Amino acid sequence: MHALGMRIGKLCQAGDLILLSCPLGAGKTVLVQGIGEALGISDVTSPTFVIARIHKGPLPLIHVDAYRLLEGGNAAAFLDDLDLDSPREGAVTVIEWAGAESARLSEERLEITIDRSDEVREVAIKTVGARWQGVSL
Repeated sequence: MHALGMRIGKLCQAGDLILLSCPLGAGKTVLVQGIGEALGISDVTSPTFVIARIHKGPLPLIHVDAYRLLEGGNAAAFLDDLDLDSPREGAVTVIEWAGAESARLSEERLEITIDRSDEVREVAIKTVGARWQGVSL
C-alpha cells in the first residue's frame, strides 16, 4: 500500500482529490503515508479523532477521515463545515471513508477502493475527469 501511495503521490498536483473507500484495516493510512512521502511529508498520521489534518510540505497534504462524519447521518453538511474548498486548491486532498458526499467536491479525482474480503488486498482505481485520463498507476 505504501509503494502504491508513493506512485500516486509522485503524480499528484495541487488541487488533486483522492477518495478512499475501504473497510477498517485495509491500508488506507499506509497508502496516504506513501502519498505523503512522495510529497516530501514524513509525519502523516491518521486524522480519525481530529477529522482533518493539513500536513505542510512543498505540496501540502490535506488528510480527511470522514468516518465520524458518516455516523452523524449528514456527511455532506459536515464535510461542507470543514471548508476544504480554498485550501484544496493549493494542496492534495485525500479523504478516507469517502462516498458520494465527497465525490461532489471535484469533477477531477481518483476513486480508490480496497477490498480485503479475502487475505489478499484487491485495489481498484477509477479515474474521473480529464486530469487523470491516461495516467498509468
